[in-house]
Amino acid sequence: MNSVLPGLPAWREAGLRYFSYNFHLRQRFGGRVQKVSLDAGFTCPNVDGTVATGGCVFCDNRSFSPSRRIPRTSIAGQLDHGIRVLRRRYSNVERFLAYFQPATNTYAPVERLRRLYFEALDHPQVVGLAIGTRPDCVPDGVLDLLSELAAQTYLSVEYGMQTMHDRSLDWMNRGHHHDAFLDAIQRSRGRGFEICAHVILGLPGETHADMMATAQELARLSIDSVKIHNLYAVKHTPLAEWVASGEVALMERDDYLRTVVDFLERLPAECLVERISGDAPPDYLVGPAWCLDKPALRIALEAEFARRDTWQGRLAGRGAN
Repeated sequence: MNSVLPGLPAWREAGLRYFSYNFHLRQRFGGRVQKVSLDAGFTCPNVDGTVATGGCVFCDNRSFSPSRRIPRTSIAGQLDHGIRVLRRRYSNVERFLAYFQPATNTYAPVERLRRLYFEALDHPQVVGLAIGTRPDCVPDGVLDLLSELAAQTYLSVEYGMQTMHDRSLDWMNRGHHHDAFLDAIQRSRGRGFEICAHVILGLPGETHADMMATAQELARLSIDSVKIHNLYAVKHTPLAEWVASGEVALMERDDYLRTVVDFLERLPAECLVERISGDAPPDYLVGPAWCLDKPALRIALEAEFARRDTWQGRLAGRGAN
């Protein structure tokens, strides 16, 4: 007998504890869909001196984007290569999302963006786009182009929120404050694309209540989807030096798992969860080592949900504490 209560979201009817990205893509496209990371050669305004220099204190694009670890070719060439690699791992995958990942992928003249985005869409196995960017890099002309794309294909635009707390954004040398994120979200609404927010848990100086306040802010804004990352350090960054000197301590695994569950409890049930942790290749990673075993982390997260008999959205709207 089916014991699931009527009116539950489909992901809960499927026995899940949170609205996972894999579940969402299978429902939307009827089977497995994989992202292919693309490097269009963009930089960032806090790297080139427009708003700051040096970039974010945790950032080395090579560490979190496969496309920055190989020689850059054309968009079509990168797609062909990425699809070959993914099909060796997933023999049954035929559809792909072109993911403009490293740096700020709306930070260029509109006509250059148009050429690159449509080159990706022209690939016969590409069924949609994901575009990673900063909230201070989406002028209205770019948003008009994104609306045009969204009218033709699945489009997710990923904004680097990281946190709602300006003091933390200053610490990471982000080059903008939370008001820039609010402005980008307000101007992005109703344009047909999925609005995704990147969030980092475990930032120095942020308490549990601070992190839950960020969850509440996402809920208040009705963000379509979220990517949650643990703060991790990679070589040749200021953060790596601070970790080595003991100035910054990275979250322990169990603390992170508890915090992620607390965070997801406060997000609405309809908020898509695209990622629950971050990592880097072993030859780049300084720490924490536990983030390298993502399958084990997912299993442990499920166990923490089950231990507490809880789920995404259970505490939505009940405050940040």
